[in-house]
Amino acid sequence: MAQISQFLPFLLMFVVVYFFMIRPQQKKAKQEKEFEAGLKVGDKIITKSGLHGKVSEMAETTVVIETMSGKLKMERSAISLELTASMNKKA
Repeated sequence: MAQISQFLPFLLMFVVVYFFMIRPQQKKAKQEKEFEAGLKVGDKIITKSGLHGKVSEMAETTVVIETMSGKLKMERSAISLELTASMNKKA
């Protein structure tokens, strides 16, 4: 019993770290994957670097967005879930 009580603080720290740091990151990563998979041609998006555009073509891992200055090809992971959601909420 004495050995268990010695490891109890470490176990509690791990549980706290898991629920406050690891689990929310996993949840956010899952949401971003679902967002990337749900993109379709015609969606208005904002990239993580702040570029605004509309999806004009899609490939497995890349997307071509149409901006005011032309078309750009970029990775799907470069599209920001938060910025795109806030833009679509305002419109």
